[in-house]
Amino acid sequence: MTHRVLVVEDEQDLARMLVRLLEGEGYAVDAVHDGQAGLHRALTSRYDVLVLDRGLPGIDGVDLLRRLRRTGVTAPALMLTAYDTVADRVEGLDSGAQDYLGKPFDVDELLARLRSLVRRTGADEDAELVDLGVRRLDVVARLVVGDGPDVALSEREAALLRTLAGRPTRVFTRDELRDRVFGDAETDAVVETYVSYLRRKLGPEAVRTVRGVGYRMGTV
Repeated sequence: MTHRVLVVEDEQDLARMLVRLLEGEGYAVDAVHDGQAGLHRALTSRYDVLVLDRGLPGIDGVDLLRRLRRTGVTAPALMLTAYDTVADRVEGLDSGAQDYLGKPFDVDELLARLRSLVRRTGADEDAELVDLGVRRLDVVARLVVGDGPDVALSEREAALLRTLAGRPTRVFTRDELRDRVFGDAETDAVVETYVSYLRRKLGPEAVRTVRGVGYRMGTV
């Protein structure tokens, strides 16, 4: 099985080195160079491990990881940083990171830590299924499965549904959903469009409108 790694690192020479190193070890690697792009990738694709630089432009690594954890992204994370004080490590771990490595780092140590995180991923097979109540979202296949025929979703439809299902009692504003799921969108209209798509595929109660506020998870 090929494990997928997302590298979010703004030092592009270092990012290229990490991609070459990890691909040489058999990983499938995507790399982006700012926090907003990292947020979009992690919400719309499935990764086994996240490698995040702490000092990212746009959204820093700590804030990025906090946002991902709030939306139900459970992939283990290794945070890289040039600021390796005890306080920095504590803040990084408290944000949801499983491991923390200071720069400059030893390549063999980095690879060993990644292998350890991958083993954690393999032990949690249910992380690929998100509970929707009666049905479940298969994140990898982008299928809603369970009661009735399977329903295929696009990447963005699946990402929107996963975000809502991650905190089913919370009401998300349109701005929040646009930022978390559609980071490259200029207006909130894209949120309304994809809510309409989900309702068409899963039923009118799949996403509930809270008038004047936004949307929350409904009944699938």
